Amino acid sequence: MKSGYKIHWTANALEELNDTIIYLEENWTAKELNNLAINLEEKLILISQNPYLFQSSDFKKILDGL
Repeated sequence: MKSGYKIHWTANALEELNDTIIYLEENWTAKELNNLAINLEEKLILISQNPYLFQSSDFKKILDGL
């Protein structure tokens, strides 16, 4: 990635991404997978340059409250 903030992936996020990729490899074409990879990389670069660009999720806050 280009300069910017470092993105830290949780173990859970990496596991979910891996599971998603495995599922998509069985159901998507190589072209669709490549487009997803490019789009994901573009979004990660944007987030690393401006972490507040996208709306944050309240999901973790909800889980922390349980």
